[in-house]
Amino acid sequence: MATPHISAPEGAFAKTVLMPGDPLRAKFIADTFLTDAKLVTDVRNVLGYTGTYKGVPVSVMASGMGMPSIGIYSYELYKFYGVENIIRIGSAGSYRDWLKVMDVTLAERAVSESTFAKVQGGVTANSLHPSEELNELIRQKAEDLNIGLKMSVVHSSDVFYSDPSQGTWEEIADRTDTDCVEMESFALFHNANVLGKRAACLLTISDSFVSHVELTSEQRQNSFREMMQLALETAIAIS
Repeated sequence: MATPHISAPEGAFAKTVLMPGDPLRAKFIADTFLTDAKLVTDVRNVLGYTGTYKGVPVSVMASGMGMPSIGIYSYELYKFYGVENIIRIGSAGSYRDWLKVMDVTLAERAVSESTFAKVQGGVTANSLHPSEELNELIRQKAEDLNIGLKMSVVHSSDVFYSDPSQGTWEEIADRTDTDCVEMESFALFHNANVLGKRAACLLTISDSFVSHVELTSEQRQNSFREMMQLALETAIAIS
């Protein structure tokens, strides 16, 4: 069963999909952590793989950047491929001094000015929650793995380069009452809520507005191993 954006046949995806933004990060995870990983879709070079981790089927597929992109891919995975759980594994910029570069954080909710949920399903709320069941399992696995997981409220922005008239980053953080910024989780949470599925968002802090420390694109692509391991252990636990 192919969709306009995913070329995989029916049954090609596991029940749980890890979803980084970058196709090359999806390939890195498949090559590094999965056994017998097979490329199941590559439409527009948005790569998706299915293999096993410790004997359990797990898939990893890129989401692309932004809410429209993850909105398409997560909806099709949930609706047409029988996927039950999507764990976004991405990067974020920190608004807070306690959330430092390379910290792993789990979104307890996503706040956005986006119209994605309103246009897609008539939902006017600007704050959406992930699956509490999935979040609780991630927290338990972080304890088991001795990973210092931090909880945060995530700002899901439609815009990477905002006009100065919209305020400084401090003003945006205060206005949204959020701890870090990325561009996808709000749409993912909405799709999961609409379709009765589960979603979570794990992030590694790649740059800090406070300290001005930032990782290179290569570091973002090939690092974040704690986050990846945590997501994989959660994937096999929920299966």
